[in-house]
Amino acid sequence: MEAFDACLASDEAGAAVQAMLEEGRGLGVEATPTFFVNGALIRDNQPLEVFQQAIDQARGGG
Repeated sequence: MEAFDACLASDEAGAAVQAMLEEGRGLGVEATPTFFVNGALIRDNQPLEVFQQAIDQARGGG
């Protein structure tokens, strides 16, 4: 845990984490878990059927 905390506190890691947070916000991520299936955003815990439908649509069977 100490190594993780030291890494996270470093300027380099902190900048990378901040960049990822900003990228996520730009994509519409407001909370976790958030998933993307071929660009389709799925928020929160969802039943398997929601993911299967998104996958089927991404495969053109939708």
